[in-house]
Amino acid sequence: METTPAPTGDTMLDSAFWITTASILFLLVLSGFFSGSETALTAASRGKLRAQADKGSRGAERALKITEDNERLIGSVLLGNNMVNILAASLATSLFTNLFGESGVALATLVMTLLVLIFAEVLPKTYAITNAERAAAGVSPAIQVVITVFSPMVSAVRWLVRGVLRVFGVKADPDSQILAVREEIAGALYLGHSEGVVEKEDRDRILGALDLGERAVEEIMLHRSQIEMINADDTPEAILSQCLESNHTRLPVYRGNPDNILGVVHARDLLRGMHKLAITPEAKGLTGFNILDVAMPPYFVPDTTTLDDQMRQFLRRRTHFALVVDEYGSLEGLITLEDILEEIVGEITDEFDPDAAHPIQKTKDGQFVIEGAMTLRDLNRATDWALPDDEANTVAGLVIHEAQMIPEVGQVFSFHGFRFEVRGREGNRVTKLKIRPL
Repeated sequence: METTPAPTGDTMLDSAFWITTASILFLLVLSGFFSGSETALTAASRGKLRAQADKGSRGAERALKITEDNERLIGSVLLGNNMVNILAASLATSLFTNLFGESGVALATLVMTLLVLIFAEVLPKTYAITNAERAAAGVSPAIQVVITVFSPMVSAVRWLVRGVLRVFGVKADPDSQILAVREEIAGALYLGHSEGVVEKEDRDRILGALDLGERAVEEIMLHRSQIEMINADDTPEAILSQCLESNHTRLPVYRGNPDNILGVVHARDLLRGMHKLAITPEAKGLTGFNILDVAMPPYFVPDTTTLDDQMRQFLRRRTHFALVVDEYGSLEGLITLEDILEEIVGEITDEFDPDAAHPIQKTKDGQFVIEGAMTLRDLNRATDWALPDDEANTVAGLVIHEAQMIPEVGQVFSFHGFRFEVRGREGNRVTKLKIRPL
């Protein structure tokens, strides 16, 4: 009876060597998959994924769902990645120790570091960054399974991490986004402009539209000191002359006190009413004209209303003109639909606008001469500066706030990296300034 010879030591060594080597290579492939998946899913644009999902891509739709909880996604992928890396390193250490003795530990460390760095980190991540959306859609089914399998362990790790952070006074909000959508769009626009891909005008228009929900009407309104009003007690001839000479088609009507607004008259309604009286056979001129008969009821809005809400109100009410009041009901200014649109498209001028030239004049020595009433937002948009507008809306207001006084003509101040020279003042108002960067 023949017996099968027992396997020799060389045969066992060869079998163990090839099995271990194959296992290490397989684990390296898994490590590269986890590394590339993490990069693809975190770098992919949610906007592009949404566009692909709307076209019927199930992978993109699944990738969107996965990335809704970034903490869970990253925890699962890192857990899988670390498990396969540690296992691969352990197998490599055992293999090289059997082959080379104690020196195999150092050799295994060197070899595995190079293999992991090149084939499990740099190579898959480079591909994932280059083809982020395609890679994210492709790996999403497998990563969904990984997240489901590791979910209990990841939940325990998240609880432990939050507990440790809480000990050091750090509160982790699982629902907070690392980067707000608006900030992401704004950052992309500024980057595109700096690289010459996005024109300044396009950038300003998009940012202006995004800012409507963040800015209040008091920031762009025409101040009450600059409002042209009609006194209801004036004669019809004086009212007609004032309306014909005015550059505005809508004028508030008051009686006695400018805070006592009775209505708003449109030049077309005024002329129609006067013309009707003038052509009536029994009429004797304009003596019987009452401006309140053709005035519309005033529309008041609080000064804290956001520009986005106010634009919606204008469109809903089919009006373009509103008077702004403070919390005490006192008149602060007025705002029109055109003022809000100018925050998006820039200054809108027509043949009736006086001084339609650019409000910023640049001198030969590189300085800028501007009106004190110019808003900081308009100045920043025109010059690409970043003067703060938290404490004041106008350039004159910023100077007064920083100087803590009403400056005299000729005084010079330096703050926020700019030099401000007062060139004009009327009463307590700073009317003209010369500015240059330091």
